[in-house]
Amino acid sequence: MKDFLKKIINDKKKDEILKLNAVEIVNRIFDELQERERDILSRRFALSGHDSQTLEEIGRLHNLTRERVRQIERASLEKIKKLDSLDKRLETVRGVVEDILDEHGGIMEKDFLLDILSILTLQVDEKELESKKKNSKNYFEFILSNLLTDHIEKVDNSERFSPFYKVKDKAVNYLEDIVDELKSNILSVKKTMKIDELIETVKNSKTFNLYKDKIIKEKNNLDLTSIFKNEIFPEKGETINSNKPLYSMIHAVKDINRNKMGHWGHDSWPEVKPKRISDKIYLILNEEGKPMHFTEITEKINKVGFDHKKANAGSVHNELILDDRYILVDRGIYGLKTWQK
Repeated sequence: MKDFLKKIINDKKKDEILKLNAVEIVNRIFDELQERERDILSRRFALSGHDSQTLEEIGRLHNLTRERVRQIERASLEKIKKLDSLDKRLETVRGVVEDILDEHGGIMEKDFLLDILSILTLQVDEKELESKKKNSKNYFEFILSNLLTDHIEKVDNSERFSPFYKVKDKAVNYLEDIVDELKSNILSVKKTMKIDELIETVKNSKTFNLYKDKIIKEKNNLDLTSIFKNEIFPEKGETINSNKPLYSMIHAVKDINRNKMGHWGHDSWPEVKPKRISDKIYLILNEEGKPMHFTEITEKINKVGFDHKKANAGSVHNELILDDRYILVDRGIYGLKTWQK
């Protein structure tokens, strides 16, 4: 296909961008519904500024039973799907999503796809995008997961992948074999990697080379660097764009993630998801590559934001004293023991 996405990326056709505006599309579709139907769908799917609400919560607002709310929700979606104008309204969204999926090897982790769609649609600076992105993603998810189910499939229960989208009825089971070998290689190496190293690990695997022609196609050459340069995506835009199918697959893998320092590894590793203060200290010192005062280390931990827990200087200092991975270099200044010659 590619024409839909090409018009937006290369030709920057404003009329096509407008046709991709999920908020506008859904609002016009909702004009065909009764007020109660619109309100129930908006609250269930976090549209129109609402947070997602349960059947019980909506029932209390409308003085309805939980089951009655469910019935209205289901009937309203069926009503929308029977609209004569629906296919035409969703034509551009469907075309662009199928093009993006094709560019990325067939599957895309849910938020990865929704982020790209939001950037394409909103056409705003990064500061403004942050405030509008969540709403835009909710509308796109509503369309993909409820109105385009004959063409786009959302997979929630994969053993190997986080929730992802793919073209309906398109087989992607060969990717599972590649992921199994990738996980095995990562666990055997027992160290985190930068994304370039991880991509090379995939390229050097037996299973990738067995299925290479199904993943890497000559037509996967649309330049999306301008999108990937957005700070939503932490890796280099050129790296993602040059390896779209492999990056998309890696991004979707369960248990393999990127830490705050840009290194990828298994979720069970403290280098990837540090829970203890001592592990956070290690990551900071290893990244900085030089001895640091314990107060400076504390500031860095809180700035990086590994989790919602705020570190305090006293706790950090205690860990530096107790953990034999660290050595005292000067008054209050510590380094890694491995730096000793």
